[in-house]
Amino acid sequence: MLDSIRRRLTLGFVSILALILIVFGVLMVFLFREQAYAQQDELLLQEAKSKAESLLAGREEAFIPTPGRPYAAWAEVEPDGRLSRPSSAPAAVLDLLAEEHARRAVRDRESSLATVEGHEGDLRVASFPVVREGKVVAVIQTGQLRQEVQGNVNRLIVVLLPVGLGALVLAGVGGLFMSRRAMRPVRESFERQRTFVADASHELKSPLSLVKINAEVLLRDPYVPDAKEILGYQLSEIDRMNALLTDLLTLARLDAGKLAVKQEPFDLANAISETAERFSARAFAEGKRLEVRHSGKVLAWGDAERTSQILAALLDNAFRFTPPGGLVTVGGRARDGRAEATVTDTGAGIPAEQLSRIFDRFYRAESARTREGGSTGLGLSIARDLARAQGGELTAGNAQDGGACFTLTLPAKSF
Repeated sequence: MLDSIRRRLTLGFVSILALILIVFGVLMVFLFREQAYAQQDELLLQEAKSKAESLLAGREEAFIPTPGRPYAAWAEVEPDGRLSRPSSAPAAVLDLLAEEHARRAVRDRESSLATVEGHEGDLRVASFPVVREGKVVAVIQTGQLRQEVQGNVNRLIVVLLPVGLGALVLAGVGGLFMSRRAMRPVRESFERQRTFVADASHELKSPLSLVKINAEVLLRDPYVPDAKEILGYQLSEIDRMNALLTDLLTLARLDAGKLAVKQEPFDLANAISETAERFSARAFAEGKRLEVRHSGKVLAWGDAERTSQILAALLDNAFRFTPPGGLVTVGGRARDGRAEATVTDTGAGIPAEQLSRIFDRFYRAESARTREGGSTGLGLSIARDLARAQGGELTAGNAQDGGACFTLTLPAKSF
């Protein structure tokens, strides 16, 4: 599918470039042709004027044609306006074919340009009256085949075609290369999404299988001795699925940017104390110690409720990996213009090779902290995304005594 998209992107890029080249080429050829026609008209008039000056000077030499130059013809003008003694060279190419235009030039006493049909095609003809002592004594016509200009235009087209085709080929190669680079993030995102869906499906399949098996046992014998225990397992697996679906929904809203996150001042120290209070009973039940350390108000900017959700995920993670008799510490302080909260435990810590991936969704690694103790594997990922949604960051590391240490930083704000 991605390769098909890449090919369509390349084809679209080449098509747009081809359209641009066609428009540019047509415009360029048109302008070049018009400029060439204008230059031909100027050349014909200059040639006619030069011939007129020769006649006025008494030099009635033969108009010998020169390759690439206009052909010329002239005729004397009788007192009654008739044209006589026409002369041209060579007559096979340019005779005094534009006699009507010649008479008009004599009558109007001004030069003119016209296109007439000649022996070998269309001719561009300039008519120029020769005036002596206030009277028109002769008329000169110079002409050149239009195909002389068209030949230059055709040569330009011959040059532009291979250049344009070469540009399209290069554009196709470049388009494939650029589309491959452009699609790389999409491909990586698609692969992550596919892996995410596969992991989520696996996580849902396991509890569903257990619920089904237990239901089949109860269906065969509703009065089985351990029926109450089986129902307890079912409720536990249902709760697990519900937690997973809740996390998946939260991630989906975060990815879509549709999760409501407030931006307002709040006391981070108060959020730390309230969240820690919720875990005090768990700490007592598991034989672990929980300490809260902060120096009073820690002014932060963000969402107090979402921050409590982050702290709860970090404390849950810490308690799951802290052995009985161990210590979990949560603290808060203002530092370098930011509000900072830390959660530290005295567990085994995070292996160095797992630190870079500890926030990955459904990260699977041996003894990975996100995969043990009944976790969905999404808590830390959600916590980091919630921190970033508030303009903050969540990082992981190891404390000096070997336990894990998570640090949440948020923008600071004064009340």
